[in-house]
Amino acid sequence: MKIGEEAIPTESLGKRQMSTRSVLIVMLDIYAHPDTTVGEIATRSGLPQSAVSACVARLRETGSVVTRTDARDRRRTLVRQNPEVTDRRAEVAATRVDEALATALGTEDPVEVTEVIALLEALARRLSPEVLARLAPDPA
Repeated sequence: MKIGEEAIPTESLGKRQMSTRSVLIVMLDIYAHPDTTVGEIATRSGLPQSAVSACVARLRETGSVVTRTDARDRRRTLVRQNPEVTDRRAEVAATRVDEALATALGTEDPVEVTEVIALLEALARRLSPEVLARLAPDPA
């Protein structure tokens, strides 16, 4: 996660109070659980509710998520992935981890970096969210 975090471009975002890692954790939770609330994200992620709120605000600013009032309980705000791909989401999606990975591995050999990326991609396919859910059942 740290290597991926290092690869994400943050220059255009300015100074923020929360870590990129927290934002990633919140974003991935929202994408896995559409129409969720800040409280539910906090419960699942283990992050403080104030941190989740700050992350959701940042994700809204960058266009990664959208919010709406819950029609059944107007006091609740539901969060979901923005169906439109914003410039920021396209920028992050197009970002490669090669340089950050090479730094972490202490190598300048592009063949070695390519091999490790292939191994990580194979691992990611095998460790899907469904597989990882077996480790910690969803509290919902």
